[in-house]
Amino acid sequence: MKANALEIVKTLSDAGFKAYWAGGCVRDMIMGLEPEDYDIATEALPNHVMRLFNKTIPVGVSFGVIKVLLEKFEFEVATFRSDGKYIDGRHPEKVHFSSEKEDALRRDFTINGIFYDPLQKKIIDYVNGQQDIKNGIIRSINAPRDRFSEDRLRLIRAVRFAAKFNYDIEAETCQAIKEMSLSILQVSAERVRDELMKMLMGPRPASSIKLLDKVGLLKVILPEVTAMKGVKQPEEFHPEGDVWEHTLLMLKKMLNPGFELAMGVLLHDVGKPSTFSIEDRIRFNNHCDVGVQITEKIGQRLRLSRIQIDLICDLVRHHLRFKDVQNMSESTLKRFLRLTNFPDHLELHRLDCIGSHGNLSNWEFCKQKLFELKP
Repeated sequence: MKANALEIVKTLSDAGFKAYWAGGCVRDMIMGLEPEDYDIATEALPNHVMRLFNKTIPVGVSFGVIKVLLEKFEFEVATFRSDGKYIDGRHPEKVHFSSEKEDALRRDFTINGIFYDPLQKKIIDYVNGQQDIKNGIIRSINAPRDRFSEDRLRLIRAVRFAAKFNYDIEAETCQAIKEMSLSILQVSAERVRDELMKMLMGPRPASSIKLLDKVGLLKVILPEVTAMKGVKQPEEFHPEGDVWEHTLLMLKKMLNPGFELAMGVLLHDVGKPSTFSIEDRIRFNNHCDVGVQITEKIGQRLRLSRIQIDLICDLVRHHLRFKDVQNMSESTLKRFLRLTNFPDHLELHRLDCIGSHGNLSNWEFCKQKLFELKP
């Protein structure tokens, strides 16, 4: 892919146009990471790009964006531009093709506003992004309220980048997110879901959720999760603390989860706040059933597919059944072990144990039974 991205820059350069790698790929290179993809920014207009390459897709000609297909890879090639007024909190009303500096200044965060000339092996940095990478800072380019007003999705993207790279959000940028957190509701549920998915499947899901809470976005996106804070649990089963702390600990212990498992971990005890009672001890009667109802509503709100909602609800519904596995009849146990996507159920139980009392005897019992049932 890197060689193909270089070829695109060379083709544009040979035709007399400036062309650079831009955005995330440059950021990742400076961080010493392998880029997942390469975007190209150029002074060539869309019609020039389409003439220079055999296979192109005009995905956003009015915004100067063309996809170039080389071998099995797709590359986004965008003309240097400045954006006009944003009318919907997501897209500019119109764009103006402009200089490389203006193009850098219209981007979201300094770490994403750097160009790289692979022919000259030269970094072009108009926004001091290299320094912020060095210092581990997420900072908006120019006034943060302006950047977030243009595109409300940037509110949650700032959190995702900070958690992913273990960076701090610069104070003014962070304050703007707090003040504008309610406006995340202007973003489509699908885009919020996609950002949440990247966080939960990323390297620091627990940090992501904590930071979403810190800047006030979690209570807007998932108020049912913030309701877990301060909900006490019986210490003999949960020495780690309240429902919130238990959930964060489980998120921290996850190992490369799929999205459904990650959401199952996040929501497995979502029914506890509304079922809290003190009888002989703290109890959460029927919290699994209540949790399923809440999870169903969350899934619909985030525009998850029916299959995704069903899988996550099943994880919430069945997560307490593991406490009874060693007393189940053989037929009941077999049916339980044959639940759809049972490996996720088993992993959720493991996380539930290591995130609380640490007793893995039921997990080990199920692992052994699964081995014995193998054909």
